[in-house]
Amino acid sequence: MLTIIGCGNLNRNDDAVGVIIAQRLQQYLAQNIHPNIRVFDCGTAGMEVMFQARGSEKLIILDASCTGSEPGAIFKVPGKELEALPEPSYNLHDFRWDHALAAGRKIFQDDFPSLVIVYLIEAANLDLGWELSPVVQHSADLVFAELIKIIQQNVMA
Repeated sequence: MLTIIGCGNLNRNDDAVGVIIAQRLQQYLAQNIHPNIRVFDCGTAGMEVMFQARGSEKLIILDASCTGSEPGAIFKVPGKELEALPEPSYNLHDFRWDHALAAGRKIFQDDFPSLVIVYLIEAANLDLGWELSPVVQHSADLVFAELIKIIQQNVMA
């Protein structure tokens, strides 16, 4: 089972890139059904990331980044490099997908994906709005195409 999860805020321009790619993949899979591939739009809900990833062998997370790099830069990072246990808190808004990776692995153990890849696209604009900047849209198209290849390879495997 391959699970792909898009994260981000649809109301913050480029922050929505992970969600937008996930929604495009959902449309693709509605027309090209693959029973061993699941795609979720988890928005900003880290806890949902943890629960949706459970039971998968492989997990791909899609999100925007804000590192000061060139806008539109695509980073493909092993999940182990990014997972972090959350600080104790009663506020679930503080529980992000990087926390979900660490907590999910600790809680679900062998029932949590052993292979995790994170695609991050450097944002150009995080203001309020619904449009991806052109450079981020271009990078989203590249990541989408790469994920279609991964989906097709997974079906053949």
